[in-house]
This record gives sequence, structure tokens and C-alpha cells, in this order.
Amino acid sequence: MVPCGFPLACREMTGKADFTAEEWELVREGPPAAGMMALTAEHGGTFRETWALAKAYTEARKQHGENELLDALVAEKPDIKRYHSPEEIETTGLGRLTEAVTLLEQKATPDEVEAYRKFALEVAQRVAEAHKEGGEQVSEAERAAIEKVSASLYPSPSA
Repeated sequence: MVPCGFPLACREMTGKADFTAEEWELVREGPPAAGMMALTAEHGGTFRETWALAKAYTEARKQHGENELLDALVAEKPDIKRYHSPEEIETTGLGRLTEAVTLLEQKATPDEVEAYRKFALEVAQRVAEAHKEGGEQVSEAERAAIEKVSASLYPSPSA
């Protein structure tokens, strides 16, 4: 066990109460923004893709107890922001996703940060898989969108 002098060493789990209202809003925005990025990559299938986003939350609720942070996140309705264009989702939505990860790296345990990243990527993947595009389960545009989500979740350190 790591001595308590190390940051986050004594912390067992991070929950909603560990964040201000503004910080929690930022954390909540991330996974739906990832899903919206995949949803807007192609035209068509919007209903199925939106349903897949909601279903990812429902299924995550079934894993209750494994991660307090994710439990609190999925206990609430997904915070789907209204964006005016796919470009706005990419710049604003994914920018906020990166900010959320940075915040979580400061306040949550490494395992919780990784679980958040995986959940956001899973939301994007499920949305992409919800509707076949041109006979493909996941189109090239959707794969590119998922790559952008991944880059936002795992930003390169500044040189």
C-alpha cells in the first residue's frame, strides 16, 4: 500500500460530492459528447444511434458498485448538449471532454480516470455500431470520429 503522503493514496473512491456543480457538469458532458461525435459522422440512423447512447448508460447502471464515479455519472440522464454543427461538436464537445479528463486526473484515482475514458469510448463505439452505413457496421467516417474521441481522452502531453 502507498503511504498516505502521496496524492490520492488514501482516497478510496471519488464521487459526485467531490466536485463543484460546474465541475460535475463538465464530467457529465463528456460521454454524450463522444456519442454525438460518432452520431454526426454519418447521416441516417439518428434514432437508433441516440437509443444506443441511452442504452450504454442503462447497461452501465447494471454494473453498479464497481466504480462510485461512474455509478454517479450513469445514475443521471445523459447530459446531451445541443450543438449547431459537427464542427462545433468536434471543437467544443471534444474540447470539454479533454477538460473533463484533465479535471479527473486531478481529483480521481487513476483507475477511475481510466474507467471514465473507457466508458466515453464505449458510448462512441456503441453509437457508431447502432446503424449500418453503406453495408458496414462502422463506417470510415465513424472510425475517424472515434479516433478523434480517443485523442481527446488521451491527449498528448505538451512538449
